[in-house]
Amino acid sequence: MRQIDLGPITRIEGHLNVRTFVENGVIMDAQCISEMFRGFEIILRGRDPLDAQQITQRICGVCPYAHAIASCYAQEAAYGLKVPKNGRILHNLIQGANHLYDYLLQFYQLSALDFVDVTAIVQYRGNDADLLKVKEWVQFQTQSGMSYPAAPFLPRLSGQYIDDVELNIGALKHYLEAMALQKKANQAAAIFGGKFPHATAIFPGGCSQEARIDLIMAYQALIREVRDFYRDKYVPDVAAVAAKFPKYWEIGASKGGFLSFGHLPLSPESGAKRLLAAGILLDGRVAPVDFNLIRQDTKYSKYDSASGLKVRDSDTSPSSHKDGAYSWTKAPRYNGRMVEVGPAARVLVDYLQGHNAAIKKSVDHFIAWARITPEKLNSVLGRHLSRAILGLAIADFLLEESERIDIGAPTMADIEIPASGEGFGAAEASRGALLHYIRIENHKVEKYECVVPTTWNCSPRDDMGTPGALESALIGTKVSDPEAQMEAVRIVHSFDPCIACAVH
Repeated sequence: MRQIDLGPITRIEGHLNVRTFVENGVIMDAQCISEMFRGFEIILRGRDPLDAQQITQRICGVCPYAHAIASCYAQEAAYGLKVPKNGRILHNLIQGANHLYDYLLQFYQLSALDFVDVTAIVQYRGNDADLLKVKEWVQFQTQSGMSYPAAPFLPRLSGQYIDDVELNIGALKHYLEAMALQKKANQAAAIFGGKFPHATAIFPGGCSQEARIDLIMAYQALIREVRDFYRDKYVPDVAAVAAKFPKYWEIGASKGGFLSFGHLPLSPESGAKRLLAAGILLDGRVAPVDFNLIRQDTKYSKYDSASGLKVRDSDTSPSSHKDGAYSWTKAPRYNGRMVEVGPAARVLVDYLQGHNAAIKKSVDHFIAWARITPEKLNSVLGRHLSRAILGLAIADFLLEESERIDIGAPTMADIEIPASGEGFGAAEASRGALLHYIRIENHKVEKYECVVPTTWNCSPRDDMGTPGALESALIGTKVSDPEAQMEAVRIVHSFDPCIACAVH
């Protein structure tokens, strides 16, 4: 059996190595190795609780709003805040726009080049200025003796790519257009968040930005452009990849359950129904989520912290040379079970409950088109398709939600920090289920804990030796080239790891 390290994995956020053990062209075992330590939970101890939604945004520059919102939810519970209607709507508008940005980034810049043949651009005969620049760059690399284009189009691994020249060139054009649309989604979020990344206007109980008609109209104009791109280009591009690579409905399935905390509350009340349903999907059945059933194992994690602790009891005590440990990520488990979080989990949990009509309609359409079952969303293609489906549903919701703002009404609750209190804040980052926990003593943060999507997906083995979601999705995969492992890289990219978020 050969040990092959795929790291450093590129086109993801943060520092990840994937160690595979290959025999007869099959990955027999895999380890997700998060290679950094940051200690945000330690940083927050003893600070003013209102620092939390600002500091936790610095966990990541790609999905900072999700951390801000989850922190606000946790603080709202700890403070006992009554959130005004506008406050919750503005939270939704900010985090929804961030999802639209992130899905575009993930598909076009981080994953599409696993399938699109960049070298096809040398056959372009049009006059699009941006495509001509790409053509010139690729030709320069080729003439310099390189057999593949250089950054930003790396890695270009050995394997099969789309063999249709026009489809490749069209996808590259959309690759460039998607960057402009990402900017528009971020501009929309910054209208009410103050800036991107790391919003200044987000607070427990709402936003400091006032609700004005000019801001609403500007927001809607940007979201319409993004929504149209999803409908006219993103969804067809995902379908085109699926048509060319149907075997990826069968590749990359994780071997556990699925967890979603639900996304975008429909009213300001605690526990309100959400646009996307919450639930834990185990053995084909969806049940309500119980935060007390989430525990974090550390046997194979580089921490001396006790293993199997509940979120409110978790500790972060680094131990870089711990025997047997191979990752700076802990191993969260739900009632002892490994689960996947993220776009496929959101869609499956919602679809199986019949919660959101738009999601159900889209899933039914695509499973009929691809001649698959809903369970095949647990795959490389399923994760990419789920993002496209979610993007359309979220964009339509944001346009409707922006119409519900009461012009001139309060956008924030009055905040009074209690001497003591605690609270959970559950949200859906673009990469999956995100949980923040805060405990306050003497008006200061006594304990803070984040259980982050990639902590679930890229966890090492738990105390029972069960692989994490990504590890399990890799094990058993046939690879055509054991050194390059394009199949494995496509699986990793479909999860969209964010290691800066995952580590502690």
